[in-house]
Amino acid sequence: MSHPGIAYFGAFGVDQNCIRQALAAALSRGAEFADLYFEHRVARSLGMEDGAVNRAYAGIDLGVGVRAVRGDQTGYAYTEDLSLAAILRAAHTAAAIADGTANPGPVAMHDQSVANRYPITRPWSDVTTPEKLPILQDLERRAFAADPRVKKVSLGFGDDTATILIASSDGRLAFDVQPMTRLGISLVAEQGGRRESGASNVAARHDLSYYSPERLQRLLSDAVDRTTIQFEASQPPAGEMPVVLGAGSSGILLHEAIGHGLEADFNRKGVSIYADRLGKSIASPLVTLVDDATGDHQRGAINVDDEGNPAGRTVLVEGGILQGYLHDEMSARHYGVTPTGNGRRESFRHPPMPRMRSTYMLGGPHSKEEIIASVQRGIYCDHFGNGQVQIGAGDFTFFVKCGWLIENGKLTQPIKDVNLIGNGPKVLEQVDMVANDLQIDEGGWTCGKDGQSVPVSQGIPTVRVRSMTVGGR
Repeated sequence: MSHPGIAYFGAFGVDQNCIRQALAAALSRGAEFADLYFEHRVARSLGMEDGAVNRAYAGIDLGVGVRAVRGDQTGYAYTEDLSLAAILRAAHTAAAIADGTANPGPVAMHDQSVANRYPITRPWSDVTTPEKLPILQDLERRAFAADPRVKKVSLGFGDDTATILIASSDGRLAFDVQPMTRLGISLVAEQGGRRESGASNVAARHDLSYYSPERLQRLLSDAVDRTTIQFEASQPPAGEMPVVLGAGSSGILLHEAIGHGLEADFNRKGVSIYADRLGKSIASPLVTLVDDATGDHQRGAINVDDEGNPAGRTVLVEGGILQGYLHDEMSARHYGVTPTGNGRRESFRHPPMPRMRSTYMLGGPHSKEEIIASVQRGIYCDHFGNGQVQIGAGDFTFFVKCGWLIENGKLTQPIKDVNLIGNGPKVLEQVDMVANDLQIDEGGWTCGKDGQSVPVSQGIPTVRVRSMTVGGR
């Protein structure tokens, strides 16, 4: 058969016969389902500091992961050797999870059509280092010129292209070419003997044309503003108060405080606080939350998930009511539903599991100005750092790198290094104003779970939470 994925991996010795034999071996001891995940990834990065390139990297990764599934049990093995003998050894290793009569492999393989959400004009393999350097050099020059307090500039440019082929025992073949690029800038500024640091980055599934003059200027301005504002900033008073979450990067709170709790494996195992809440109210009626793979060129966009299922848009919470979970193949079988295209993995060395893609809250009826004006005393969160969440209880803590004090309906004093402490479900119930300014953050967000990291996007409109615990002075 003629299939672009088999044609691509044919250069490494993989053909239809190899795929059939490997699937048959994975099913040889009674597994109910098996799949192969072929991956070829080429990654490059370039760093600049003190006016000179101080780091450069290029790497190539190639291999296949073999999965065999029986009930709730998974056998998994991988190999970096794509010879038939090596793939069969991996398949027999994965098959050992089961002990029964062999199941037949697919009678016929058929192409799983996929969308095209990140078309590019020029592949990264054609872009040379001398073409990237002027971008870094210009950003460095402009960063020093933007503010005399800027004393140190560090820049990093990365790109990679992952080509994947998934073949499953139900006959599906899915092929995708996934580009990615990321550009980050970190600054150190000094004033009166005191030093502060700040950073900004952007990322997308795009080519070199992504770095338009407007985007580069926004990247630079964000980094300079986030760094220099800290000389004026202080910690706010601690206590319970209204919190306004700024549009965009505040979506990290949704991602951590509720997103992971809606991944179906946590619910299937009874770990998540949402395990028995389907069809019930879990948030304010103003909250509608989706997980979406369809945003053109977004970092969290995918055409197909890592199990070969089409990746679309999933409504998780609508009007405060929990509508469903994020499913991979295994959890979908458990719940008797269709997979939502959320089976993701870091690489061929890892089995898939339910993961987010681009998770965000839809806009509401208010304006940003209206929300800020409604707060007599509280804080506005502009830029988040890290956070931690306890999946079972939903308790979380988040670090706000910079924001503003709100006094009498106005942004007054800049603030920094603030901890937000709360409980995911309770905070969602406390949402009482949602603006119409939804923003999907462009940052290079990476989500970690069970030792695996995958690229994601997130977003949120400006939102008022009636009361949260603020850890300040």
